[in-house]
Amino acid sequence: MTLINLSILFSKPTGIATYAANLFPYLKPIEPTLLISNSAAEIWQAAKNYPCYPIPGNMTPEQGSKGHLRRLIWTQQQLPQIAKKLESRLLFSPIPEAPLYANCRFVVMVHDLIPLRFPRRFSPLTAYFRYYIPQVLQQAEHIICNSEATAKDIVNFWGIPLDKITSIPLAYDASRFRPLSVDSYSKRRYFLYLGRHDPYKNLHRVIEAFATVDSDRELWLAGSPDKRYTPKLIIQAEELGVSDRVKFLDYVSPQELPLIINQAISLVFPSLWEGFGLPVLEAMACGTPVITSNLSSLPEVAIDAGILVNPYDTREIAAAMQEIANDDDLRSQLSTLSLQRASQFSWAKTGQATVEILRGIGD
Repeated sequence: MTLINLSILFSKPTGIATYAANLFPYLKPIEPTLLISNSAAEIWQAAKNYPCYPIPGNMTPEQGSKGHLRRLIWTQQQLPQIAKKLESRLLFSPIPEAPLYANCRFVVMVHDLIPLRFPRRFSPLTAYFRYYIPQVLQQAEHIICNSEATAKDIVNFWGIPLDKITSIPLAYDASRFRPLSVDSYSKRRYFLYLGRHDPYKNLHRVIEAFATVDSDRELWLAGSPDKRYTPKLIIQAEELGVSDRVKFLDYVSPQELPLIINQAISLVFPSLWEGFGLPVLEAMACGTPVITSNLSSLPEVAIDAGILVNPYDTREIAAAMQEIANDDDLRSQLSTLSLQRASQFSWAKTGQATVEILRGIGD
């Protein structure tokens, strides 16, 4: 029997929790048991056809560093006992966490190595990535990641053999992320960014580029703020004279997100590095033109369906935004290409590929 560790699920999912929540319904062929918290109420409906084992609900990213620490302690001290009690042959974790030196066979998912590429001074994530995760990956039966770019990072940073790694792309909810009919006033009023306000997301260059675009469009920044970085972005917009056209939306609920994407003239996502880039795929699935980076995994996702830019070149970002704002034919072409590209991704494909890995290891 395989255990699926869903300890990271919480009420405001971002990339990793979105992956876990969308993946597990497609793991039914291996008849797993789900480790899931009673507090993840919205997930229980999807989990009702699975055997479930209740776990504490205070170990998610929603509880910040304390939740992260609780989860690590629980993973080392309680999870091995649960695996033994349930006579598990294999544990699958949608994050790179697992019991060390506990005679527990496991497969883990690695999403990105951002804290190593862009380390923050005194951040506990730096030590977590430098010392804990390498040990997990060394002891893992196999490693899944979300892109070829992440696979290369795992090899280059930690020396893990490439034949121990399988790249399986992520996907999107096709019932939600699709072209929608929107009123003519709302359509194409704004450029849109989706994601947290981390420095590596490159929002200061997005705002700088937007300030030079000759257009009456707005720039909407949808995502959870960062108390160290967001205030600087607000001041930057004021100094550049565009504060009246730059909207800070905070976290957008999953219910609101598809409409906000559909109404945008373009997604602007020139991140300095991504493990995959779900916002790019979700925008393409809505037929919204995409401007994104020519680095990391983002060209793997967009290929020729978006405008790829050097994220360190503000003028290149601005030129792409200006072109999108002025050229109706280009927007139409990118919309068509985006829908075609997005149709190649599905959670069913992601789940099937994951099942093949887990079945091969668990048998």
